[in-house]
Amino acid sequence: MHIPDGYLSPSTCVVLYALSASGWYSSLKRIKRLLATRAIPLISVFAAFAFVVMMFNVPLPGGTTGHAVGVTVAAIVLGPWGSILAISIALAIQALFFGDGGITTLGANCFNMAIVGSFVAYSVYRIIAAKSELSARRRVLAAAIAGYVSINASALVTAFEVGIQPTLFHDANGSPLYAPYPLHIAIPAMMIGHLTFAGLAEAAISAGMVSYLQRADPGLLRGGGETAERMPLAALTSGTQPSERRLWLTVALLMFLTPIGILAAGTAWGEWSSADLANPQARAQIASASHGQAPPVAIPSGIQKLSALWTAPFPGYAPFFIKRPEFGYLLSALFGVGLLLLASFAATSLGRTWRKRESRS
Repeated sequence: MHIPDGYLSPSTCVVLYALSASGWYSSLKRIKRLLATRAIPLISVFAAFAFVVMMFNVPLPGGTTGHAVGVTVAAIVLGPWGSILAISIALAIQALFFGDGGITTLGANCFNMAIVGSFVAYSVYRIIAAKSELSARRRVLAAAIAGYVSINASALVTAFEVGIQPTLFHDANGSPLYAPYPLHIAIPAMMIGHLTFAGLAEAAISAGMVSYLQRADPGLLRGGGETAERMPLAALTSGTQPSERRLWLTVALLMFLTPIGILAAGTAWGEWSSADLANPQARAQIASASHGQAPPVAIPSGIQKLSALWTAPFPGYAPFFIKRPEFGYLLSALFGVGLLLLASFAATSLGRTWRKRESRS
């Protein structure tokens, strides 16, 4: 679901950046009063959790791959507004440092996974969990269903954005300028994999994390019982640091397992590079994953121009100075999580300083 540069027209990117920016602004406005509380550490740890979870690729029909997002548990604990920030931060790090998703399409990816994913997950969980006890098995089931529905909602929106490009943006000969496949191919190709394996992966992770939190720190689940207007993060301000350390340890455990993520061969549908579109073997695989329809012979001009707009320092989670792919993947996970941990420390310190100044004035 990480749309690369060149797959969406500039006008589409501008619209989706505007929608995401409104979500970021609303989220920051709602948590401003919580800057010196558990809000920042928890947003950081769930950003790290999502970053690591998205590194575990699973094989999908057609020889492509997909992944869970981790948005559901973030929405359950942080509420939709805190989840938007956490997932957006993870996506920004992926795009800037690893080339996973584009820079021009970062707004689209944040809208699809962070905003749509967060609100769908939170709404479905709230409806099913209702007013059940924090320890109720109903909440585990609610998390599983919310995870399955949310990732498929994000995938559907992504498929729509990509699928409308050939209809709206093409040259005089009808050749697509950006994403090459129309809706009748994009939607089935994207949804089959998510309705099966990727959706089940998100459901399992969401249910597993809620079950873990019921035993380790049920107080974190109270956020899901508040309304969106009250900002569920407010329910977390009286917590203790040990539970945050346990969450970081969970992230660390997953991080050291990330090399498993490269066992699934193949590229995610709709995330092909210019080199893939020009390679005969890769083109055959793309056609197989796209209901037998080969991509256009000429690489769409938008993909050619925009795909070179930003060169990530460690593209594909493969630092150039590391020869073994699995070690490079692990090192990338360490770098991303370490960056989020440092940012958490810095932001927490600044938040406390800001609050002290506010109390004095």
